[in-house]
Amino acid sequence: MLRLKVKEVAKEKGISMAKLSRMADLNPRTVQAIYSDPYRDVAYSTLLKIAKALNVDVSDLTEDVPDNE
Repeated sequence: MLRLKVKEVAKEKGISMAKLSRMADLNPRTVQAIYSDPYRDVAYSTLLKIAKALNVDVSDLTEDVPDNE
């Protein structure tokens, strides 16, 4: 299962949710949804915008975690 690490990466860089939404030109609700549910499906284009805003590679925003069965 893929987990998004957007919240952690932004926090490391000292970037708030509001600032990230402005930097990535995304609706604040989109960023809020990603922060509150790191397992949600997100469009690749959204991840690209976030990665560019945070100056990281898209692969830095995700991690593979084992499924809970």
